[in-house]
Amino acid sequence: MSVLVLVLAVTAACCLGFGFVFQQAAAAHAPKRDYLTFRLLLDLMKVRSWLAGIGLMVCGMVLGALALGKGEVSVVEPLLATNLLFAMALSRHRTGQRLGRQGWAGLWLLALGVAAFLVAGEPKGGEAVSSPLRHWLVVGLVAGLALLLTAFAKRRRSRASPALLAVAAGLLYGLQDALTRVSAERFSEAGWSGLLTSWQPYVVLVLGVTGLLLVQSAFETGPLRMSLPALTAAQPLAGIACGIGFLGDQVRTDAGALAWQAAGLAAIVTGIVLLGLHPAMPEGPVRRGTHSLQRH
Repeated sequence: MSVLVLVLAVTAACCLGFGFVFQQAAAAHAPKRDYLTFRLLLDLMKVRSWLAGIGLMVCGMVLGALALGKGEVSVVEPLLATNLLFAMALSRHRTGQRLGRQGWAGLWLLALGVAAFLVAGEPKGGEAVSSPLRHWLVVGLVAGLALLLTAFAKRRRSRASPALLAVAAGLLYGLQDALTRVSAERFSEAGWSGLLTSWQPYVVLVLGVTGLLLVQSAFETGPLRMSLPALTAAQPLAGIACGIGFLGDQVRTDAGALAWQAAGLAAIVTGIVLLGLHPAMPEGPVRRGTHSLQRH
């Protein structure tokens, strides 16, 4: 791994983590009637700190894309997952909340689980699957599961709702990543005419806006620790599943690799459960000069 890839990936993770903190701080004060409606995004667009958070997130995505273009997915993705650590560190600084041993254990298990799964699997590109049926089956399964989780979270608003919405958003973002790759291939093969006459770029746009709404609704209904870990875990795993499903990506399937992948998945689930069962913490006071809801 080159120093440039390391710097790009870690800087991207830092921007993503800090951006999520600013977004959640603003969304937490949004009107509750905006829950899972596009009014939420319209209201948040009036908040400068939220716009700053979106700007940081975009910077993180650009830097992450540059890192992925210069390094292996199995190396870059685990580094991008460290945005959790940056986010939780800044969140603690701003609010004074403490995660405690259980919270930090959950975070580390989740981050290491994602890293173990990606490094052991060593996902790599292959020849795209030509079968339209398989293509639509994978897209339908991922989108359908996200829709099911969203419907459950909307119908039964509970302590688990932020995590459910975050997983749903992660699934859509993973699908978006896969369809972005398809769109890039169409563009390289047929130029703008081939890109604009295909359905993938338009679905990418819809998935991006819908995923953003789900994430902000998750941020609105609970603290960052309830949503961001689930989002961070779901997106790369969904992206890999879509890659294997219809892009022809391959992962290692020898006994040792499968064992590490299973251990990684177990760590991810355990980490999310530990964070989800973490005792509810009272909102700590935001330190002077860092209040995020300045509407001007």
